[in-house]
Amino acid sequence: MRVLVLEDDADLRRAVTRSLRGDGLAVDAVADLAAADEALAVNDYDCAVLDRKVPGGDALHYVRERQSRGWTLPVLFLTALDDQGDVVAGLAHGDYLVKPFKMAELVARVRSLSRWSAAPARLPVLRCGDLELDTARHEVRRAGALLTLTRTEFAVLELLATHQGRVVSREALLRHGWDDPPSADSLNFVIGRLRKKLRDPPMIATERGSGYRLHSA
Repeated sequence: MRVLVLEDDADLRRAVTRSLRGDGLAVDAVADLAAADEALAVNDYDCAVLDRKVPGGDALHYVRERQSRGWTLPVLFLTALDDQGDVVAGLAHGDYLVKPFKMAELVARVRSLSRWSAAPARLPVLRCGDLELDTARHEVRRAGALLTLTRTEFAVLELLATHQGRVVSREALLRHGWDDPPSADSLNFVIGRLRKKLRDPPMIATERGSGYRLHSA
């Protein structure tokens, strides 16, 4: 399952991301509404964990507007606003967790919401030509040979495979593969390592000024 986390507090964002990933969930973490909007435009999620008051506006207003147009993604709001009116407003558009909270409760809430996700079921195995990614076991094979990838390499390749044939932006790959945005050189290094491990014929194409694209060889 894949979860979007929107939280502008860097320490809390890292803690939430670690807890969800530790429970086996794929996580994209962002710090403002603009980045969340971009992530939602290019990825399918099973649940969104959204801080209420973030750079760019109020996540509740954002969700309310999208739901008015038929959006059905389950949402868990994180907020320090514990007034009864705020809680009722949040519950009208999703689940509601008041800060401070226990990470175990957050993980349980996300798991529960994700079961009711209207997002298309994610394939347990992604295939692109002779490349096969088992997302449940975190195993990658090419032409039947098992490849050894780091967690970050697997995350980057998974996002490329999910959108195979389409360009995935560098920003999206950085958010998906790392808890905190690293330097651009870190992504270049990981892409280079993936190309070596996938061997020839090459499968990862560079789209200058845009990002990368995975294609069948």
